[in-house]
Amino acid sequence: MSVSAPFQLAVVIPAYNEAPWIGACLDAVAASGGPAHAQVIVVANGCTDETAAIARGRAEGFAARGWQLAVLELAQGNKIAALNAADAIVRAPVRAYLDADVVVDEGVLGQLTEVLRGTRPAYASGTLQIAEPASPVSRAYRRIYAQVPFIAHGVPGCGLFAVNAAGRARWGDWPAIISDDTFARLNFSGDERRTVPGRYRWPLVEGWRALVRVRRRQNVGVEEIARRFPHLAANDDKPPLGLGQKLSMALCDPLGFAVYGGVALATRLGGETGWSRGR
Repeated sequence: MSVSAPFQLAVVIPAYNEAPWIGACLDAVAASGGPAHAQVIVVANGCTDETAAIARGRAEGFAARGWQLAVLELAQGNKIAALNAADAIVRAPVRAYLDADVVVDEGVLGQLTEVLRGTRPAYASGTLQIAEPASPVSRAYRRIYAQVPFIAHGVPGCGLFAVNAAGRARWGDWPAIISDDTFARLNFSGDERRTVPGRYRWPLVEGWRALVRVRRRQNVGVEEIARRFPHLAANDDKPPLGLGQKLSMALCDPLGFAVYGGVALATRLGGETGWSRGR
């Protein structure tokens, strides 16, 4: 892996048919604070829409602030292949992995760059804001999900996480797995993870069926990592949702708790386990 000047930060954005969202994602990245020189790598994988063209249309704006925008196109839709293709051309000591439907606030990328300086392995993310969904079911789910200890007090890295060069050296190519964010997070102990105050907005999927599909996929992804990489279990410090907190949630928000619990129950009933964005 090459780490060399002038770039201090690389932002890797895998994108599969993200035409409605990639423009806002890139505009927010371009408007964010951060180092004077950075590279942004969009990997359009298996796209049949205008994702790549929209991304290329932002290149001039990035160049005006001293940042380089590269757009790669892969014929097959495969997030892991997209991550590996981007990592092969990263030339920065800090790299952030950003979902194409996430919008960062102004300070977060600069703060990630600063907190990840140094030679000790480290992982960081911004302060998560779950965007307000449109559907009533997803809004109810969100109210409870935002209170889960792992989301409210951990460093979940949903849609955005970053590592320094020493941290990224803990693994080679990304393995063929479902949950790349869980894999990355569990390569670091709790003491090696940081949250910066800069915020970013991460969307929930809309509607009951989409919530169940995505929750099921998340569960399968976590189980896959536990099975294939058992040595990472020592870093799994996700706090449980205790009985007292469950009772409090149920009393304060019966509808939200019913939706959240119903989705959790439905994920155990079997069904599709492949990749699903749920849109």
